[in-house]
Amino acid sequence: MSCYTGQGERADKLLENRIMQEAELNNAQFIVRKVAVLGAGVMGAQIAAHMVNANIETILFELPAEADDPNASVVKAVEKLKKHEPAPLSVKAKAGFIQAANYDQHLEQLKTCDVVIEAIAERMDWKQALYEKVAPFLGEQTIFASNTSGLSIDQLALAFPEALRHRFCGVHFFNPPRYMHLVELIPCAHSDALMLDNLESFLVTYLGKGVIRAKDTPNFIANRIGVFSLLATMHHGQSFGLGFDEVDALTGTLIGRPKSATFRTADVVGLDVLAHVIHTMRDTLKDDDWHAYFDTPDWLRGLIDEGAFGQKTKRGVYQKVGKEIQVLNLADNSYRVSRGEANDELKQQLKYSKPADKIAVMRNSQHMHGQFLWAVHRDLFHYCAVQLEHIADNARDLDLALRWGFGWEHGPFEIWQNSGWKRVADWINEDIAAGKCMRDTPLPSWVTKISEQEVAAVHTPHGSFAPASGLLHKRSALPVYRRQLYPDLLIGEDATYGETIFETDAVRMWHTGDKTAILSFKSKMHTIGKDVLNGIQDGLEEAEKNWKALVIWQTEPPFSVGANLKQATERPKPPQVEKREPAPPSVFEKFFKQFKKSAQATVLKAARELDMADALMARKLAEVEVMIAQFQQISQALRYSMIPTVAAVDGMALGGGCEFIMHCDHTVATMETYIGLVEAGVGLLPAGGGCKELAFRAAQTAVENDPFPQLKKYYQTVAMAELAKSAEQAKEFGFLRPADTIIMNRFELLHAAKLQALALAESGYRPPLRQRAIPVAGNTGAATIESMLVNMHEGGFISDHDFLIGKKIAFVMCGGDLTPGSLVDEEWFLELERAAFMELLATEKTQARIEHTLRTGKPLRN
Repeated sequence: MSCYTGQGERADKLLENRIMQEAELNNAQFIVRKVAVLGAGVMGAQIAAHMVNANIETILFELPAEADDPNASVVKAVEKLKKHEPAPLSVKAKAGFIQAANYDQHLEQLKTCDVVIEAIAERMDWKQALYEKVAPFLGEQTIFASNTSGLSIDQLALAFPEALRHRFCGVHFFNPPRYMHLVELIPCAHSDALMLDNLESFLVTYLGKGVIRAKDTPNFIANRIGVFSLLATMHHGQSFGLGFDEVDALTGTLIGRPKSATFRTADVVGLDVLAHVIHTMRDTLKDDDWHAYFDTPDWLRGLIDEGAFGQKTKRGVYQKVGKEIQVLNLADNSYRVSRGEANDELKQQLKYSKPADKIAVMRNSQHMHGQFLWAVHRDLFHYCAVQLEHIADNARDLDLALRWGFGWEHGPFEIWQNSGWKRVADWINEDIAAGKCMRDTPLPSWVTKISEQEVAAVHTPHGSFAPASGLLHKRSALPVYRRQLYPDLLIGEDATYGETIFETDAVRMWHTGDKTAILSFKSKMHTIGKDVLNGIQDGLEEAEKNWKALVIWQTEPPFSVGANLKQATERPKPPQVEKREPAPPSVFEKFFKQFKKSAQATVLKAARELDMADALMARKLAEVEVMIAQFQQISQALRYSMIPTVAAVDGMALGGGCEFIMHCDHTVATMETYIGLVEAGVGLLPAGGGCKELAFRAAQTAVENDPFPQLKKYYQTVAMAELAKSAEQAKEFGFLRPADTIIMNRFELLHAAKLQALALAESGYRPPLRQRAIPVAGNTGAATIESMLVNMHEGGFISDHDFLIGKKIAFVMCGGDLTPGSLVDEEWFLELERAAFMELLATEKTQARIEHTLRTGKPLRN
């Protein structure tokens, strides 16, 4: 009987029905009102930060400080959160919601907490001592979880009275907690099943996490496999005689892993942390066939002894001296300039090969770089196959753990399956027979059984293979996952999105069986050109005729980087800005510093906003103006459509993408969304209704008909081409409205957006009345801003053309040469936008900036 059918499938169905029934009865009873985090170190403080990001009342505990304020240690940790990069807080103001506490004075507060997360140092004795101390103060229903990265959950549980162990488990966040999607949920032998289901649901929806149930084995799933891969990479790098920077050039984006690759990642994680994890693996995995890999290298021990822990001490495998990146040279234990590169021929082969052929390219390469990459992948595949049934429930959990916890584009089994399951298995067996592997441990028998299947795959539309049962396991049937209409898909799973309403080369309009139409862009990075504008227009017409609501949602982030540009997919580093001598202190100095930093850092992103690149290069300015007019018409059509329009936003929404969401009736955005009007970076201004919309929003909050105080803040955001680096910050910047919805889990985005759209439709939706009386800041407001620009210009901080750009933006946003308080309609602002955009576009310096950015990927300061 095939392992994909029969009794196992029926058993899965019965189990699924039971879980759904039990969860429906009990999930509604679990509400998290307050959370406590024990330990204000790096992880504890950042976990607390992510809790308040999610609007969860949070208490952060630490040992009492030997100071006037016993909570001084927590206060210091919270202050560090405001300065940390990447920012653990969605907005700095969230820090004020973290309540400071210490173990001597405030343990009584634990009784009011629904969840308590321990995040102190990775010492079994310290953790168990803390558990004994806090156990008497836990509430009757409190869930207690350890954020250990690899200690035994069963052993930790022994510190609790037996009556409390059913409410204990492991919950392993990955660093940094705000950004890393993975959380491993690890039960102890006594963990209550319903408690685990409730906690998983909380983690998924309210904290936005991808939860993987891990077995209580050393380092669980992601660290077990990820650190093994890192150690195997170190081993083969040394055996091939490769430098650290050479290894990183080969094991980063070239093979679908983060740019930080191997040793830069080690520096970021912390070499001391890495050494601790290796030590844990060596001590707890003595029967592991690959135990010889689990030794701390001499160079790593040496760096740690010197206090060089990586990024946090500014020296590790790498260090920065001035602008120069240096790497450790093992030959003489000194640092040299980092210059490692992958072999050009191999790099080209991997770049242009089909994904299914990349492993074959490595296997068949005659260059040592290719042989090194094959050895690294071979060991990874071999190890995952042997260990899968011991550490994870199925192949899906292992692959998602690596993707979500280590940022790999694909998990090990996905890569293996995509490269030809039987072919790769045969290659591994050949290397085992030839003595090329660390150990002669054979591949487990289930690998051969998969090879013999008609479709040799561990991931299928029906589920992922579980070696313990020999069956395919479907995804979790917990009700929370019904919110994920399209979860993070693996290679081999069905990637069909709904039923098509209509489709062009640029857009697809579709539905999921209800009366909400969904519009998705098909362009690269979801850029906006004529074809997309036409598609949106057609979609609005279709939706008004036959559907109750329209949701704009992309099957993958970003929402839209703006407009159609040839180099839209390139992401070069932000340019270095030439340092200047500071001008005498003035009231404008702080503003300028922000202007320079933000505008320069986003200039390359701003280039993507040019949806008329080809026309511009041909100097067809009239064609560009027609396109700008169409852009404005589409923005207005989104605002005044007879059916509600909802933007479902994730990733980036830049330039025109930002203007579209500003004109939809409602926006549902994931917390991790970058939103901004970035046109100023290449010498232009927002002309798709963005300036108009911010002017209107300022007018809505005007006191005594004077919009200027709020408008000045919006002006600075546009003139600096500033990006909101969270959806919360986008509300502060005015790109999102106070009533717009922010969610934590990107895979729940479409579900939430559809509910909002249908709620609007079912409430008797009518579009807003057109704005015909918007008060303007007028010539006085523009003159005030211009005086600020004059000061910056005379101080040598901005060029003549920078001055012109800033002046044009001020003129448009203030409503032109009118008396302050004059009333205008929306069309007035749109005409000002178009005219100013075309005037800037017609200047030689703006054209030079655009052409230079398109040609070189670098900004031009002229």
